[in-house]
Amino acid sequence: MPLVEATPDHPVRVEVNDGIGTLTMHRPEARNAINPAMRRALRSSLAEFEASDDVQVMILTGTDPAFTAGLDLKMIGDDRTSLLSETPVGSSNPFPSRTKPLIGAINGVAITGGFELALNCDFLIASEHARFADTHARVGVMPGWGLTALLADAVGRTRARQISLTGNFVTADQALHWGLVNEVVAHPHLMGRTREIAAAIVDNDQLGVRQMLATYASQEAEALSPMWDLESAGSADFGKATTPGADVAARRESIMERGRAQL
Repeated sequence: MPLVEATPDHPVRVEVNDGIGTLTMHRPEARNAINPAMRRALRSSLAEFEASDDVQVMILTGTDPAFTAGLDLKMIGDDRTSLLSETPVGSSNPFPSRTKPLIGAINGVAITGGFELALNCDFLIASEHARFADTHARVGVMPGWGLTALLADAVGRTRARQISLTGNFVTADQALHWGLVNEVVAHPHLMGRTREIAAAIVDNDQLGVRQMLATYASQEAEALSPMWDLESAGSADFGKATTPGADVAARRESIMERGRAQL
């Protein structure tokens, strides 16, 4: 599979080497914020990796300095209908169905929807520059990609509540201490270390890898599916009770300023 450079219509760089497929979100001017084109590109590229015999392990990362700042905040203030159409409520996963491991290489901030992308990976390797934040409550929208279920499962319910209710950033070292990420490495070594781990997985029997991953996924689904359903219902109820307005747009800049102050 040849290297595919990112374009405005497909803002994800696609690369395959030695059984490892790497996707790099590439909207650096918007800190890799997720717009409709990026969401479509992520899903189509991951589906291609899933179907390709050349790919055994997948990596998701972002163009520096961000992993992704989450859903494009301009969409929230300018066209909330479009935003919601791209982020349907329900037990919706941001990624297509897959049988192959997906490692998140978190190179910078992973905020709100970007945080959810990270949580939907099988595990995370973080740069020292990584930061995580859930600002759903500050923006005035609710999660729909499983954040409340996956975050509580990763760090415990009380820490998850603190993260979501404050909207404050979690540093890379704190994320390691809380069990959110597996390793923290010096920023220049992030992709090298992530590929080293991916190569160890590629070196194994792939039927065994996929059966092991499926077993973990089945156990997780049985435990967390009711939580996803509750999140879906809560998101739907919240969406019905709120309407687009200037207040949503007005929060946009204050959220950005608050985030910059914490970095």
